[in-house]
Amino acid sequence: MDKLVIHGGQPLSGKVEISGAKNAALPILMGCIMAETPVTLSNVPHLKDVTTTLQLLASMGVEMMFDAALNIELDPTHITSKEAAYELVKTMRASILVLGPLLGRFGEARVSLPGGCAIGSRPVNIHIHGMEQMGADITVEEGYINAKVNGRLKGADISMTPVTVTGTENLMMAAVLAEGKTTLRHAAKEPEVVDLANFLNAMGAKISGAGTDVIEIEGVESLQGVAYRVIPDRIEAGTYLAAAAVTGGKVEVTAVEPKHLTAVLEKFIQAGAKLEIGETTISLDMQGRKLKPVDIVTEPYPGFPTDMQAQFVVMNALAEGRSKVEETIFENRFMHVSELIRMGADMFVEGNTVYINGVEQLKGAPVMATDLRASASLILAGLAAEGETVVNRIYHIDRGYELIEEKFHRIGADIVRVG
Repeated sequence: MDKLVIHGGQPLSGKVEISGAKNAALPILMGCIMAETPVTLSNVPHLKDVTTTLQLLASMGVEMMFDAALNIELDPTHITSKEAAYELVKTMRASILVLGPLLGRFGEARVSLPGGCAIGSRPVNIHIHGMEQMGADITVEEGYINAKVNGRLKGADISMTPVTVTGTENLMMAAVLAEGKTTLRHAAKEPEVVDLANFLNAMGAKISGAGTDVIEIEGVESLQGVAYRVIPDRIEAGTYLAAAAVTGGKVEVTAVEPKHLTAVLEKFIQAGAKLEIGETTISLDMQGRKLKPVDIVTEPYPGFPTDMQAQFVVMNALAEGRSKVEETIFENRFMHVSELIRMGADMFVEGNTVYINGVEQLKGAPVMATDLRASASLILAGLAAEGETVVNRIYHIDRGYELIEEKFHRIGADIVRVG
């Protein structure tokens, strides 16, 4: 099993081009099912979850071609299967997102209950209940969601609690081809939700309000394929900026959308970093500066993202003073803490909060990744630490970061992948 070997202690310096957002690309790929003509997507990151999604679409009969620039053309005109089998989706939570498109276009779907990172309960009952309100007949048997509707889905007024990104996306896609008007209340506001709405609207959908907590969808008869570019990955951008912060370096991320990172950038400034923000670039300079502790509470967008929590726990581990980080989105998302303690961090978890006393130096150690963002935080800790860090079980990282060791190499990191 692959692992990353890191020799830390060097300030990072240089530029990193940010890839397309995994969390935008996956729902958009699933949404291609609803088009009646081919779709061409660009800026799709080459990640394990994307490969799995493409295999899933291919198993349904979607034909695909890649050009020299790695744009993907998907032709969904001859879909033969309406099933997402367990073998294909067991590693990936986002697989549930085929439910809405299949049900909306074909009136039937059989989707295995999803897998993914082990970061607590992420129930799919909101997806199921919303589609039942739209007229679907749904049963859950032997690990599969079986859904059917006579004719088209019907528009409905659906209230979602708690706020769910995939629930918002799934129900939005189901509603696009439904009869009449659907209103989604307490909708997720994430940029990835807005990107999906923009993609669907480009294909002929009538969605308004994406980015607010009330989304309205007027059902249409059909969607046509388009060429579409996926937004940049705000979490990848934040991770490389955090790497500059923990190593005392200076890194510029390019091909980004700074407005998607407002809450994170505010915390970097509080932590003592110097930022320069351009139209599509963000530069973070920590040279000659000391990290300051920052208290964090994770919240749905536009609040501080849960996917940046682990990276800031590492920053706080090296800051001068005390801090606390409260996780309000997932109840099991501090599994990186015990690994950071092995590296010399002074912190402890109580309930949904980690309390941190900053230390001057972390020491390299063998550590184990437990989920995608925990993996990223352990790499950051290794880059900042004295000596050698070995990060085991890095298959998690390949689910969300494209070419991570190559990108770190370019900004001066001593990091290699070994089998």
